[in-house]
Amino acid sequence: MLNLMTHNTSRFDDKIALITGGTSGMGLATARRLLSEGAHVIVTGRDKDRLDDAAGHLRTEFPQAEAAQRILAVRGDVANRADLDTLTDAIRTRYGRLDVLFANAGVAEFAPVADVTEEAFDRLVNINFKGVYFTVQQSLPLLSDGSAIVINASVVVHKGVPGATLYSATKGAVHNLTRTLAADLSPRRIRVNSVSPGYITTPMFHANVSLEAQPAVVATVAAGRFGAPDDIAAAVAFLSSQEASYINGQDLLIDGGMIAATPAAMH
Repeated sequence: MLNLMTHNTSRFDDKIALITGGTSGMGLATARRLLSEGAHVIVTGRDKDRLDDAAGHLRTEFPQAEAAQRILAVRGDVANRADLDTLTDAIRTRYGRLDVLFANAGVAEFAPVADVTEEAFDRLVNINFKGVYFTVQQSLPLLSDGSAIVINASVVVHKGVPGATLYSATKGAVHNLTRTLAADLSPRRIRVNSVSPGYITTPMFHANVSLEAQPAVVATVAAGRFGAPDDIAAAVAFLSSQEASYINGQDLLIDGGMIAATPAAMH
């Protein structure tokens, strides 16, 4: 449970934030964080049951009538242009604008390059790259001048990882997209940054890193622990706020020092 005493509870008063892939993990944690700081939050997800469950949990955590009314859940697949049209229509009808976009929806799949299928290629590219690209494009008419976009990239854009050729390529694409969008949208003063999470304890992490492998993996992290979804939520909130008004076109690596620092125990 988020400790509301540890951060500003009014930093996003009356701001409208869209979080794609908001049904679990980093997306859900960010929705919780922004709600706690006063934002109106729209969350999306492909699975209606999971989306309804996530929205229900948020309304339980913020039971005040006013807070509950600041949550809008819209089912949709970011890889589907028609679903994005439905999403933006719903936002336009309810709020008329957006101030924050966290393009978070993504999937992970790992295999040696020789084993990557065309089906897997299309699925990851459609969700991780096409989905981000057109989420931004479709949101542009709603985004206020001076608003903020944060894209979820990955630590793999900073380090070659065996079996991650396809996943890394899609994340490399959105990492580059962050910089080019920052340039492209500069006339409207829309800031665009990305976050590159390391090992974060989300359902996706547990699906790809077995319990047996975790001690060896965490040994590579200088902080001595895996990250939590709240670690990413705090960073997204900062990058989306006016406190980061002069940060643009940047990638924030949130990996507990895994890339920059070799733990002493490994020497």
